[in-house]
Amino acid sequence: MEESRARRLVGRLRAREVFAHLKLPSAGRSGYAVRVVLPDGREAFWGDDGSAALKAQVMRDGVLVGFVDSIPGSEDFTDDQAVEAIATADYDRPVGRSAPPAVQRRVPPPPPASLTQRLRGLRG
Repeated sequence: MEESRARRLVGRLRAREVFAHLKLPSAGRSGYAVRVVLPDGREAFWGDDGSAALKAQVMRDGVLVGFVDSIPGSEDFTDDQAVEAIATADYDRPVGRSAPPAVQRRVPPPPPASLTQRLRGLRG
């Protein structure tokens, strides 16, 4: 994302009381991003990957914990449309949609042999 656009988006998001900041390019990245701090301590980074489409990575303590998929048609969004998309995004989508692990049933061990069974086994 270009610096001027990122700055405009941050300003407009702040006007909507969204806790947004300008994220400077990191090593190996060429563009700026919009960082949105979420109430539960996570952060969403919009435009951090350098693509033209609007999408975000949701991080907690530097670990990817979710994402907002690329929004169709967002390559041509105006600033107002981008601000609306960022402010109303669903940040609770999980990283993957894997099925929960199968419930493994624990088979209880057989009861201990009774005295009669043990004596029969010894005699024959």
